[in-house]
Amino acid sequence: QEKKIFTVQGPYPIIRRLLRARGWVERKLPRTGRQLEQHCGDQNKQRLQTGPSNGGGRQRELLLNPRGGAQPFPGTTDPLHYPWLPAEKEEEQCDEDPNGIHDLMSYLARDQLPNFIWTNFLEAIDRQLLQEDSVVNHYARVDAFTTKEGLCLSLQNLPWIEQADPNTFFPRCYRLGTMDDREAFIEDFHLTAARSLLKLALEEAGDRPVRTEQVPNSAEGASWHRSHISHPKHSTARPGSPLYPELVEEALEVCKQHLGVLQHEDIDRSTPSPCRTCIDWDRFLQQYYRVAHEGAGLVLTREQRKQCQNLLQSLAEKLPQLDMEGKLNIWILKPGAESQGRGIICMKRLEEMLQLAWSCTAPSVQVGRWVVQKYVERLLTVFGTKFNIRQWFVVTDWKPLTVWFYEDCYLRFCSRPFSLHHLERARHLCNVSVQKWYKTSPDQDPRVPPDKIWSNKQFQEYLAQLGRADAWHQVLVPGMKAAILNTLRSARDQVRFHKGNFELYGADFLVGEDCQPWLLEINSCPTMSPSSAVTRRLCANVQRDTLCLVLDHKDNPTCSIGAFELIYKE
Repeated sequence: QEKKIFTVQGPYPIIRRLLRARGWVERKLPRTGRQLEQHCGDQNKQRLQTGPSNGGGRQRELLLNPRGGAQPFPGTTDPLHYPWLPAEKEEEQCDEDPNGIHDLMSYLARDQLPNFIWTNFLEAIDRQLLQEDSVVNHYARVDAFTTKEGLCLSLQNLPWIEQADPNTFFPRCYRLGTMDDREAFIEDFHLTAARSLLKLALEEAGDRPVRTEQVPNSAEGASWHRSHISHPKHSTARPGSPLYPELVEEALEVCKQHLGVLQHEDIDRSTPSPCRTCIDWDRFLQQYYRVAHEGAGLVLTREQRKQCQNLLQSLAEKLPQLDMEGKLNIWILKPGAESQGRGIICMKRLEEMLQLAWSCTAPSVQVGRWVVQKYVERLLTVFGTKFNIRQWFVVTDWKPLTVWFYEDCYLRFCSRPFSLHHLERARHLCNVSVQKWYKTSPDQDPRVPPDKIWSNKQFQEYLAQLGRADAWHQVLVPGMKAAILNTLRSARDQVRFHKGNFELYGADFLVGEDCQPWLLEINSCPTMSPSSAVTRRLCANVQRDTLCLVLDHKDNPTCSIGAFELIYKE
């Protein structure tokens, strides 16, 4: 009569305990095997399945590692490490009912339809359990922004929907399964190589490209800039290394033509391809690789040096990602519908990326499923180590769009020092599901937390010690909010929603040198299984506050909703 029957499906013991404490009664579902119970983590995407294997295809399946990252990449010496049992196992043991009272209540409610359903993925719900006023913690068709492929497509369409540029918060991304995107990526790789060559030429001449953000003036700030921003030094030319005097001139010509296109760009027409055939791109790239990755030298005249400086300055005004993209032209290749770091690999040669995408035999990552994204080369590190931010938010309605931002979040660290000259996963993928297989590297700074997790409060304290106390509230948080809202607006017409439902999301961000946040992905089922003391506390808090938001706030707008903040309501 009070409509307080609930169902929990998946590893959510805290939700179960909180609802019971509110006087709700659980209708337990019959177990259908451990597959659903263990379907935890960022599980809005389908898992990889091992397909037929033969020769090189088998090697690529090992590379993709459909079993969740338990094997290192072929050709690496990355050690495996098992620092903790799966967190959901530990949490399930906490769900005790010593007197059997909850089992008895559940038995009495066995014929009642649940009024509230919390599940790890929407497809797991038996449709017969749903009624008109059921509250469910998911919306349908959110893959438009919660898969890498969907997010890529939605944000490509953002300029048609909003007066917003995705290039200001989302690294350039392409779907390799579509011809237009594939050709656009190849052209982007070419143009990025040309710009990168100009940066390398200036660096070899002793210059650094002009930056847009101000570096702190204090001695402490200067020390921070040296210690916590990674600028991989270009290898100086070895004696006898070949010189390529024509490369700089060709790169200048390509960049001039591209700048001309950008200055006359119109959203209503396709951007013409600058210099698509004016140079031999295969030859140019091979020579660029020699310069960028093998230490070959460059010849730069005084006039070319001035042209490089002016041209890069002009391009910076048109290309929001020119600074963060660096100079080594590294990209990150991702299966379009996967999560938890499965199958992701950093690469720096165009032909190798295209070959991998076309020849992979794993069923769910055939060519149509791959996306390739520009790697953020100039990122902020903590103690020389890469990290990313997991930021929660809740959507309680799509018409009107209503978005709540959670004020607490956490950082996830890699287990090896950051380096753009070593592209193994332990240095570049911050996912807990990836890093848990690696021991901390001996050359890792001992100040990096052993469990590889920080709270945002710890990060704020760290920034304050470095003279950047204002960066969190003035740059990072506003940037994350704007990225989230623009992403939701770009995909809203694709989502199917039911009034009264809600969804808790986890957005992942990288942080650039200037503290600008860069959106990587959004997960529709962020893991609530803690891997550290920090996540144990924060995951419990966000679940508690989400229930307050969706169960109490509608009838009592003055009630406490914890750390949630309403950031948008149409």
